[in-house]
Amino acid sequence: MSYLGVETSLTGRRWVGPGPEVQRASEAMGQETGLAAPVCATLARLGVTPAEAASFLDPKLRDLLPDPRSLRDMEAAAARVLQAVARGERVAVFADYDVDGGASAALLIDWFRRQGRAVTLYIPDRIDEGYGPNVPAMRELAAHHDLILCVDCGTLSHAPIAAASETAEVVVLDHHLGGETLPPAHAVVNPNRQDEDGALAHLCAAGVVFLMLVECGRQMRAAGQAGPDLMAMLDLVALATVADVAPLRGVNRALVRQGLQVMARRARPGLVALSDIARLETAPAAYHLGYVLGPRVNAGGRIGAADLGARLLATEDVHEAAALAERLDQLNTERREIEGAVRAAAMAQAETRGLDAPLVWAAGEGWHPGVVGIVAARLKEATNRPAVVIGLDGDEGKGSGRSVSGVDLGASIQKLAAEGLLLKGGGHKMAAGLTVARDRLEDAMDRLGALLAKQGAGTGGAADLRLDGLLMPGAATPELIEALEAAGPFGAGAPAPRFAFPDARIEYCKEVGTGHLKLGIGDGMGARLDAICFGAFDTPMGMALSQHKGARFHLAGRLEINEFRGRRSVQVRLEDAAPAGGENS
Repeated sequence: MSYLGVETSLTGRRWVGPGPEVQRASEAMGQETGLAAPVCATLARLGVTPAEAASFLDPKLRDLLPDPRSLRDMEAAAARVLQAVARGERVAVFADYDVDGGASAALLIDWFRRQGRAVTLYIPDRIDEGYGPNVPAMRELAAHHDLILCVDCGTLSHAPIAAASETAEVVVLDHHLGGETLPPAHAVVNPNRQDEDGALAHLCAAGVVFLMLVECGRQMRAAGQAGPDLMAMLDLVALATVADVAPLRGVNRALVRQGLQVMARRARPGLVALSDIARLETAPAAYHLGYVLGPRVNAGGRIGAADLGARLLATEDVHEAAALAERLDQLNTERREIEGAVRAAAMAQAETRGLDAPLVWAAGEGWHPGVVGIVAARLKEATNRPAVVIGLDGDEGKGSGRSVSGVDLGASIQKLAAEGLLLKGGGHKMAAGLTVARDRLEDAMDRLGALLAKQGAGTGGAADLRLDGLLMPGAATPELIEALEAAGPFGAGAPAPRFAFPDARIEYCKEVGTGHLKLGIGDGMGARLDAICFGAFDTPMGMALSQHKGARFHLAGRLEINEFRGRRSVQVRLEDAAPAGGENS
């Protein structure tokens, strides 16, 4: 049954409210804890019981941090790293070119530096070398180093690691789905190895690296030594966790929560410079990591020099940080322009092929490999289906895919690679990469669609808009927002609370920026609330609201604090609307 009778909103979605079980749990939460009803609704939806509420609202990392040794090869990996420090060995870090890889590399660079050791950073070029270790690069690194640490990559890199192992030792710290056999490394620490139990499968690579450094600290204390302050490095773990869309539950939630507090101290020159150039005037929230800072760190790996992001995160020099941040900001602007062109072409092609299949996909000549993953995410969001976007060049295509909840894309792509329909491919449940021969493209996508259909992909329509309850404008106070934020951070696996404002009167509205809409909404009883709808005119919502002619609307969105020129006020980030009075049914 639809919420407020909204079967088809102005963005084409059905509104869905909390189910009976969540409503009962929310009421019980209120009775036992005395918390505000919107907070109780949020906690109930997240599966928190009244007995767990206090600890959930104040999570302690020490209570949630798993034993690093619960992961296979962890003790061996940490011992080998400490051996390299003790012997003054030459160490190289081979990292992926995304935020998770860059943050993981920066964690290691920072940790070694605090012990007076320098390491070599190597990040492959996305276009020339592709994802993960390759034989020439690993062989060259092995010729000049004693230990190579592969972070956010390496689990499937049998030949490159075998080539390096002839003259050096390799330790893999990764989280991508493992194969039936492991590469010949000294240690492979990965919660997604096939012989792991999956309890820590939600960790990103930086989370794995952090646990390895925790184990290093344990072994150092056992030897009577003091290690670096690991808590000060959690800003990097938080950034990677959010940017890599790792689910914010369990230890991930605590890592991000603590990491945001570290970031607010503005102690890391790279993140300070990036925040300043992005005009981030407030202490960062999880949203800023995913949508403001993360894309800029990623920009170097997507369309520029692959190591820019990692260098920015690792530098201690404020002048170098400022220069790198400026360059990454420029590249991010260029990335958006390239993405826009590819996105339009991909959407047109996908619409021609049909948007109701289990897999939505598009492939185009010369599409930049650095933006295909972002475009795949946009197609997935628009269709509520797994999406793959591929850039063709010569006899091959390199692509990236994004999945929807409940559909394991990484495993399906890995199966295709094992069957020979892909030249290579891998990833995790929600995101994966692939390389395909041009003449096998159609066959590979047909097979992938069939595999995804078996998991239930393509059975639903447009994504429902899920709401946590009703809220009146007068109830939206700064105190309520602070109470709701205590249930965060919010992101993947833990969506931010979203409320419906029923039968709202639009008291004013105006277009701001490029296609955005600013509104004032009231309840007819004197209470008023500001609202902002970004990209309003990309949907029928913008026109309907701006030309309301006194009509009332049900509005839906998320509460936030708006800070502008030193003034703090409550506003709704508006996501959807529907005419009140049954006109939407």
